[in-house]
Amino acid sequence: MSNKSLKMRREEAVSRGVGTRDIYAVRAQNAELWDADGQRFIDFAGGIAVTNAGHRHPRLVKAVKDQLDAFTHTCFHVAPYESYIRLAERLNASTPGDFAKKTMLATTGAEAVENAIKMARAFTGRSGVIAFSGAFHGRTLLGMALTGKTAGYKHGFGAMPPEVFHAPFPNAFHGVSVAQSLDALEMLFRASIDPARVAAIIVEPVQGEGGFNIAPPEFLKALRALCDTHGIVLIADEVQAGMARTGRLFAFEHAGVAADLVTMAKGLAGGFPLSAVTGRAEIVDAPNPGGIGGTYAGNPLAVAAANAMLDIIADEDLCTRATEIGARLTGGLHDIASRVAEIGDVRGLGAMVAFELGDKDQPDTTLTMRIVADAEALGLIILPCGTRGNVVRLLPPLTTPMAQVDEAIEILRSAIDTATGNGLADRVA
Repeated sequence: MSNKSLKMRREEAVSRGVGTRDIYAVRAQNAELWDADGQRFIDFAGGIAVTNAGHRHPRLVKAVKDQLDAFTHTCFHVAPYESYIRLAERLNASTPGDFAKKTMLATTGAEAVENAIKMARAFTGRSGVIAFSGAFHGRTLLGMALTGKTAGYKHGFGAMPPEVFHAPFPNAFHGVSVAQSLDALEMLFRASIDPARVAAIIVEPVQGEGGFNIAPPEFLKALRALCDTHGIVLIADEVQAGMARTGRLFAFEHAGVAADLVTMAKGLAGGFPLSAVTGRAEIVDAPNPGGIGGTYAGNPLAVAAANAMLDIIADEDLCTRATEIGARLTGGLHDIASRVAEIGDVRGLGAMVAFELGDKDQPDTTLTMRIVADAEALGLIILPCGTRGNVVRLLPPLTTPMAQVDEAIEILRSAIDTATGNGLADRVA
């Protein structure tokens, strides 16, 4: 078995639409991964912000094995179990907001988003939804409509569901101020949809696929006030930014405000498929019984992993670790950027770090992909993102040893050297 042979089999058997890389994993531990050719990688993709506690954390593995010995599936709709209830209680207590909360569990981030929209519509009796440019909310039909990025997600799939509107996300690097974004929302209300018809505004506190763009605290506070004024449900999409990734359990905490509903997935169960919607009890309770849920929603193995994950975050202080790792990464990137004109911006919140190639007028997508490929050749897995494909994102496990963080920085330094010809560093052997 080799990467080459597995690639040939994949091309014959797997849909072309399932985009992937040619790193065929056979083993992983914490921040390291080994492929079918025996090459060792530092994994700074983390399954796209999933393995926040690293691959195969011993406490997570034990929790899943213990659950496996009890039962694997009953369907919560048929024979419910205590661990689901316990996880709901913990999420109710830990999400921002001093109000009564309830939780429902699902399987994917897109499911969480769609159920949050259903709750908001059922609660308000309205149908309109507002999202933002650069947003990513999933690959389902409604998720695509909410997503503010066409390339890779909407092309070729026809008409989107109606009554979904987009406003520009504030982005200082691209010349979009908070005031301009809020003015655009007001223009939507005047020109496109009466605010009395808007059920929800959904926003990522840090955009994921959009390029790790950080929502300024004053913007999130203004959205909270706007929603309060018009009776609109504010939904925080914490699917990628949540679970200690940004130095807080939830990224919205940095702004000091609470959303009405919080969607989460990815890092919630440390590698097992699980998502959740947590929020105001009266909103979460708005759908009739049977209106939300699913056969695999809240699978017992994934729930066991999530309960273990919350313990790991607390006991190992992964919020602090995220801040420390993020500071080391952004420091290294700022040092590189000070000598590389092609790096237009370095940004991050906690261990959710990115750098953008080119500027607002001339994005350098080609250079971005060269850096990603050169880093991979040197043993570092990183990912591109951004609406124009010119951002490199770093999502290290929050349990990554600092020595491996430093190793990753040196690999990045060498990959950028190779791709740009700036002569920053010697090649990494």
